[in-house]
Amino acid sequence: MTRALRVFRWSAGGRERWQRYEVAGGPDTTVLDALVAIQREQDPTLAFRYACRVGMCGSCGMVVDGRERWACRTRLVTLGGGEIAVRPLYHFPLLRDLVVDLAPFARRQGAVGAALVAVSGAAPYAEIPPVSAERREIDAAIECIGCGMCVSACTVAGRNARFPGPAALNRAYTLQLDRRDAGKDARWAVLLSDDALARCHGQGQCTEVCPMGLAPTTSIIRLRALATRRLLGLGD
Repeated sequence: MTRALRVFRWSAGGRERWQRYEVAGGPDTTVLDALVAIQREQDPTLAFRYACRVGMCGSCGMVVDGRERWACRTRLVTLGGGEIAVRPLYHFPLLRDLVVDLAPFARRQGAVGAALVAVSGAAPYAEIPPVSAERREIDAAIECIGCGMCVSACTVAGRNARFPGPAALNRAYTLQLDRRDAGKDARWAVLLSDDALARCHGQGQCTEVCPMGLAPTTSIIRLRALATRRLLGLGD
């Protein structure tokens, strides 16, 4: 089986362009396999990012045929019979070809205080039992791997650099329900600002593309419910 890939190309000082390649593959050949073959056998200048190759690290996130996907988990046979378009994630600065700068992703996380702030006197290895109600509430939201695909799919994140984005708000949700965290008040100051919770349009595109099956949209809705209780003086 021979498939054609139309790959986005760009390097500093040059123009954006699309370049066509043909690669041979079988039923299990992935988009990442095809890109590696192109780089090794046809064009060593093609730049893209990957690491684990087994759908764990998220570093090979890109837009394939108009949708954010893991290149290592996307088989060519699942993409129809035509030419396959491969481009970098949206809403991130380009470094080269399919490689984007994820520094803004880290800044969005930092803006909402995405790191746990230990409460005073907390045990060094404080645990939340897996069977507890507290853990069950946040369990579905804690497996984010920081791939950036949800930000790429979010139109609000693309237009408003101050909007934390789906991944950051999802992380904030887990921390606001974590009894070990002492940063809740500072985090609420950000979440209740004009450019955070109030800006999400609830379109659910972030949830649709999450390779880990998380639902940032649901986390944001629940954060809004917590915010309403807080504003009404009913507690967090």
